[in-house]
Amino acid sequence: MTSSGYRAYVGIGQVLAELRDEFPDVSPSKIRFLEAEGLIRPARAESGYRRFAVADIERLRYILTAQRDEYLPLRVIRQRLDALEGGGEPEPETMSRSELLHAAGADEQMLAELEEYGLLRRSRQYGTQALAVVRSAVSLREYGVQPRHLRQVKAAAEREVTLTEQVAAPLARQKSSREPALRAAREVAGHIALLHATLVDEGLNEAGLASAPRPAGGHPDASAEAELRSERQGLRSASGR
Repeated sequence: MTSSGYRAYVGIGQVLAELRDEFPDVSPSKIRFLEAEGLIRPARAESGYRRFAVADIERLRYILTAQRDEYLPLRVIRQRLDALEGGGEPEPETMSRSELLHAAGADEQMLAELEEYGLLRRSRQYGTQALAVVRSAVSLREYGVQPRHLRQVKAAAEREVTLTEQVAAPLARQKSSREPALRAAREVAGHIALLHATLVDEGLNEAGLASAPRPAGGHPDASAEAELRSERQGLRSASGR
């Protein structure tokens, strides 16, 4: 690299200054660790100092966001990055039982109970939907809600799935294309989820546990509906409230 190329790069101090407001825990040792794991590949000056391009900083931001918001193991993040670099969509992400427990902050007993009560299927590999379920269970446990109490949520979800299947079934029997059935299923599921959330809010209001008010007319706006539909396509189990 020539000295003229340095102007396109910044040092680790500038990287930390740019990321620290969003990620207060980021540190030189954290960045060095991610480099050692092969997730980032900063250039090196002749002096040996790391030099980061804009793409390196954005890659770091992607990694740190996935760790903070999704608690994903580095192996899964690497799979995502590899897929994105290859110009394709990430493959379905899986993690081992121990990785799932670590990512969700759960213990073996909780995971076993979630499987016992039907909220998860026991497996050697788990996906991001399983991670969302376990993380929700961990959060609910702080309020005294145990996995056995979540059977009601599971039963309600199964009834909603059955209703959605009934609506989409006639379209699914069409031989020309499954797309109309898939589109209908997504839209119906989104409407059901929105209705479910509205009814829960109303029930809490009646119980004196008022939640945030709905927009005028009592219906979520179109942008909220679109956002929920998008979430359900990626992590349907995470969209329940």
